[in-house]
Amino acid sequence: MQFDQLKRRDFIALVGGAAAAWPLAARAQPGERVRRIGVLLPAAADDPEFLARVGAFLQALALLGWTISRNVRIDTRWATANAGDIGRQAAELAALAPDVILAHGSSLVGPLQQATRSVPIVFVNVADPVGGGFVDSLARPGGNATGFMSFEYSISGKWLELLKQIAPGVTRVAVLRDPAQASGTGQFGVIQGMAPSLRVEVSSVNVRDASETERAVAVFARSANGGLIVVAGPPAIIHRALIITLAAQHKLPTVYFERSFVDAGGLISLWA
Repeated sequence: MQFDQLKRRDFIALVGGAAAAWPLAARAQPGERVRRIGVLLPAAADDPEFLARVGAFLQALALLGWTISRNVRIDTRWATANAGDIGRQAAELAALAPDVILAHGSSLVGPLQQATRSVPIVFVNVADPVGGGFVDSLARPGGNATGFMSFEYSISGKWLELLKQIAPGVTRVAVLRDPAQASGTGQFGVIQGMAPSLRVEVSSVNVRDASETERAVAVFARSANGGLIVVAGPPAIIHRALIITLAAQHKLPTVYFERSFVDAGGLISLWA
């Protein structure tokens, strides 16, 4: 079915601020069609941040007239940050032939488009959909994907400025990023470009698994005057608690890309 038949504006309003869903089976009322929504998330099923969004999602469903077990069914897959799992679960969702799929983050949109070019995809929290090849342009997305950008790359420079404001003595900054994500590379590039004007030496720390992250941060912390910037990416979300703990353990002032890290005990973020 075509995306405009789903009342595109209402549906985007429903999913734009939410990135989680409730996997309940639907029991339609007689004569009423059940819509099917696939949801692919880059987190574990017990992630507190995403679980908190479930309430907002259900509230939005009710306000817009979508009632689980009456006129909508949600099929949710928790893909975490493993590329193999993401590809497999993207294919599973596409095979269900839902009316639309919600994808949270750049790491999920590509595998979904590899799995289907006919099912409409609505993405949220994507930094550069054009650069990622998900859409043709911001004005005319084309293809089967549309959605919401999380921020422009230029805001990455503001993270470095903020770090210097709260910790003027910082002269060395490690940027924790996912090397597999183009958005992480883009954000790191902006931070690198800003560094000379602030007299800061910038290096990258790859965030792929817990042990790699722990080792890299420990090595970085051996020298004085260090600070951290955590940029967007699924591994950062998965290892949120570890990163916050490491920053506190090594006394590294840290700027995070979103508020959920601050809510979990991190120092500061510029983005809500």
